Amino acid sequence: VQLQASGGGSVQAGKSLRLSCKVSRNISIFTYMGWYRQAPGNQRDLVATISRSGDTHYADSVKGRFNVSRDSVKRAIYLQMDSLRPEDTSVYYCNVRRAGLSEWGQGTQVTVSS
Repeated sequence: VQLQASGGGSVQAGKSLRLSCKVSRNISIFTYMGWYRQAPGNQRDLVATISRSGDTHYADSVKGRFNVSRDSVKRAIYLQMDSLRPEDTSVYYCNVRRAGLSEWGQGTQVTVSS
């Protein structure tokens, strides 16, 4: 399985970005899909996940600002990020999981300036 993330960039605080992750396989085979982020010197943390059935889960720090979605036809996972803050600056990774399998994209840099 290959994942290709895109959509990162540099924006000012309060602005929006939309990350995309194209998956090389039918995403309906995965139990969970989502986004994680990792800042330099920090561990990789969960940002948002969406299950096969559409249930979503968000880190407390992004609730109400970020929205995760998926498009089975396009084989893609998205992360809409609104009201961005400097503390959202990080490398964002997409991930897909099912029993015995966890695959990661290459990461896309998001930089938010104050």
